[in-house]
Amino acid sequence: MWEQIRSNRRRSVVLVITMALLLLGLGFVIGEASQPGAGLIGLVIAFIVWSVMALVSYYSGGNILLAFSGARKVSREDNPRLYNVVEEMQIAAGLKKTPDVYIIDTMAPNAFATGRDPDHAAIAVTAGLLAKLNRDQLQGVIAHEIGHVRNRDILFMTLLSVMLGAIVLISEVFLRKLFFFGAGRRSRSSNGGNQLQIVMILVAIVFAILAPVLGQIIYFAASRRREYLADASAAVFTRYPEGLASALEIIAAGSSEPIPGVSRATAPLYINNPLSRSAVGLFSTHPPIEERIAILRGMGGSGEASFKAYQGAYGNVTRRASNIVPQSALGLAAAPLRGAAPSDDASPRKAMREAYNTVRKANRYTFVDCECGLRIKLPPTYRNPSVTCPRCGTQHVVRKP
Repeated sequence: MWEQIRSNRRRSVVLVITMALLLLGLGFVIGEASQPGAGLIGLVIAFIVWSVMALVSYYSGGNILLAFSGARKVSREDNPRLYNVVEEMQIAAGLKKTPDVYIIDTMAPNAFATGRDPDHAAIAVTAGLLAKLNRDQLQGVIAHEIGHVRNRDILFMTLLSVMLGAIVLISEVFLRKLFFFGAGRRSRSSNGGNQLQIVMILVAIVFAILAPVLGQIIYFAASRRREYLADASAAVFTRYPEGLASALEIIAAGSSEPIPGVSRATAPLYINNPLSRSAVGLFSTHPPIEERIAILRGMGGSGEASFKAYQGAYGNVTRRASNIVPQSALGLAAAPLRGAAPSDDASPRKAMREAYNTVRKANRYTFVDCECGLRIKLPPTYRNPSVTCPRCGTQHVVRKP
């Protein structure tokens, strides 16, 4: 498996270098367009912008992404089932440390993983995911995210996101500056016979428009391959591909619900793109979800949970001969597929209530259980030392957590 991770890292280095060259080339062209001979200055400025953003991303990128999404950290006491599933998949993947667990207050079922390495990783799930999935389905989704952590995808995708953000930022600043202040400069350059300057401005405009598009294509293509590999990892960790397959069906059905803090740069981090279900080809951040489901269910004929079985199902479904997993992983030991676990399904109403109670606990609500059976939920802004039950009138002392 370590060779698989090394292969993943080699591909990552190539893609990161490609994105970096695209960013530096953009800085050089814009510098030359702004002032003849200033291309080197533009290149240096682009490098500085990327370096600052990359350092921030490396050390705090995960926390920034979690903050943008409105995610709140969850403890074992907040939701034992979720926490236990994360621990189970962490053990199955052979990780030394359990990733931190977060919840997002939205009913759109989705999840993502972030961090810089397995020792500094976090998994965030939405309240909708908790409310709508049974245990086997939740295991499949968590195992998929754990697969991203183990395969070292999380730092790579964060860095690509930062580079794409820097490319978009520099392009927009240049185009806006040109729009508001460029007409006079072009006129003066023309009067002075500086035709080369006009050509460089035109080249810079084209580059500023195309660079973000090319960056997104690279970013999206990298994301698609990693989704296949994370799906395969989930099937191996859980030994129950149907869990993730049925979870993906539910996630796709609920993907129209909004998720806070999502942007074009962060959408590929989610198990299913929350922004665009219709994008295809070069502009698709994920493989078609129907294809992913068919591949997972196609593993059933082999009777085993292995990367080889996933590769075989991938070839049968897509009719493509390329290996989606490194060759060395195809020889790893296989385990027999298991059946579905005993159902732990609660009623939809109860599941919804438990999901939102988890959100409230993560947001430091205080819960007061009355003898009449009513659970009183007090926000952290509640300051009174006591509360009266609205159902039976009993007075309760409020003990803050």
